[in-house]
Amino acid sequence: MLRIGRAEAPRADLAVLLRIARLALAHRGRLALALGCVVAAAAFQLVVPRLWGQAVDLAHGLLTRAAAGEADARGALLATALMLLGASTLRGLLTMIHNYQGEAISHLIGYELRLACYDKIQRLSFGFHDRVHTGELITRGMLDLEGVRQLVNAGLLRMALLVVLIGAATVLLLATDPALGLLSLSFVPFVAWRSVVTRLKLRQMWLALQERLSVLTRIMDENLAGIRVVRAFAAEGHEVAKFDRASGEALALADERIGVRVRNTTAMTLAFFTAMALVLWVGGLKVLAGEITVGRLAEFLAFMTVLQMPVRQLGMMANAFARASTCGARLFELLDIEPAIRDRPGAPDLAPGEGVLRFEEVEFAYEGASAGEPALSGISFELRPGRTLGIVGPPGSGKSTVVHLIPRFYDVTGGRITIDRQDIREVTLESLRRAVGVVQQDSFMFTASIENNIAYGDPWADEDRIARANSAAQLHDYVTRLPLGYKTLVGERGVSLSGGQRQRVSIARSVLLAPRILVFDDSTAAIDADTEERIRAALSELARERAMVVVSHRLSSLMHADEILFLDKGRIVERGSHERLIALGGRYRALYELQMGAGRGRNGNRGAAP
Repeated sequence: MLRIGRAEAPRADLAVLLRIARLALAHRGRLALALGCVVAAAAFQLVVPRLWGQAVDLAHGLLTRAAAGEADARGALLATALMLLGASTLRGLLTMIHNYQGEAISHLIGYELRLACYDKIQRLSFGFHDRVHTGELITRGMLDLEGVRQLVNAGLLRMALLVVLIGAATVLLLATDPALGLLSLSFVPFVAWRSVVTRLKLRQMWLALQERLSVLTRIMDENLAGIRVVRAFAAEGHEVAKFDRASGEALALADERIGVRVRNTTAMTLAFFTAMALVLWVGGLKVLAGEITVGRLAEFLAFMTVLQMPVRQLGMMANAFARASTCGARLFELLDIEPAIRDRPGAPDLAPGEGVLRFEEVEFAYEGASAGEPALSGISFELRPGRTLGIVGPPGSGKSTVVHLIPRFYDVTGGRITIDRQDIREVTLESLRRAVGVVQQDSFMFTASIENNIAYGDPWADEDRIARANSAAQLHDYVTRLPLGYKTLVGERGVSLSGGQRQRVSIARSVLLAPRILVFDDSTAAIDADTEERIRAALSELARERAMVVVSHRLSSLMHADEILFLDKGRIVERGSHERLIALGGRYRALYELQMGAGRGRNGNRGAAP
């Protein structure tokens, strides 16, 4: 994946933060209300020190005035106290409103990014998923998204509040007493400098932490997916130790991040209290000299107290910006990827036709493979409706690659593939994949009912269509014997079904759509020979109207094919019918004799199922 270099980091950070700000600006009404409440809350917060200083002077006056003026002083003090209460109450209400609106914008951005991220993952090509682990995508779509989402309230609105408070307080303090004003604000430059330093450190550390969390997510994902293998080999201790090592590395970096933040926050707090001590000392001298009143000194101290929390939060704000820039760079990197396999501008749907599939001198190499090792080279054939093409060969010969090229999971690097003389690269993916039904090796089941798994490609299919498709896959009788029938939940990844049953559900799922071209990618490997024969017989009517491709390592699965291709190292080394290839006496015959001999060795004189 693309990484941002050191020299590019500041510019890239700014671009990421501006992009997040534009997402917030899409919610102008809420943002305007939040900013208005921020300014108003800051104004009321700045009124509090003035009222506090006035109250101190009035209280001090009560101690020195004669009894005749005591009633007036008490009234003024009560009025000041009520104004102080009112200002504090209004500040609290306005703060509540801007926090609510900030969180609302934040969650709306999170909602939009979550959908965009999920949509992007759906459209990215197989080639992308070959290179990127699921745990990495989960981390970016969840943890990184949270870092981006939280910038609005923890960063942008907090920064606006701080700018208003510090800016207005600077003017008020300097206008009242320049010397005390400068002392009161003396801690701000130091805090700002430390915040910048902290931001740079935290950005790099957060990036490293996200990488370690990605590793942690990947380990957990693999463990949960393979939990039965772990239990079968009593490898729980090994898995726990592996997870503990990865978790320990993440914890160590998290502790280091906390240390950096705490040290800098402590330094900023120390600077604040040092400045307060200086104000108290110099202001006390001015009070003794009669230059200012006690209330005025209390006002300066109250101003500093008001600024204390926002300024101490500079570190948190810097952390929010650092996290958002890092997380945003990672998340937007994913969102900005252009799918390698996508519709060309103005691409038409695949026009209706017979369903004639042609490979014309097809070449293909996987990304990252050396130039001298293509996965396929010079593959040509034509398959018409009512005919079946069988493909066999040793592991790595390119059988599944042929299957993946037909629905355009990958694009050919040479030659072309056509359906009814239409180049599949020139038509929309949706129409192409409606025309090509692929029953893959991985018979993945969703955590849903059997009915919903079969009808996944057409959720509006009626019960009769679902039952007919399932009958063709030879699973209808089994399902009807279940207490809940087609409403039975299959469990996570189809755990309640056997491997053969999952494959039959996968077959029914593709058969339901009645595509023009039906492709079986070693999809009967977990099915016994008798059931496979019944499935083939049930599909015979469907096969009379459609082209069918059968990929298998078991020759009994494709001996009935009209033509069989024997692949090796991505090339067709033998082709013809079963009888012709047997008569040829080449590699196909050697494989046939090996498999038939193995079948006789296991079952006496019984050979493989025809």
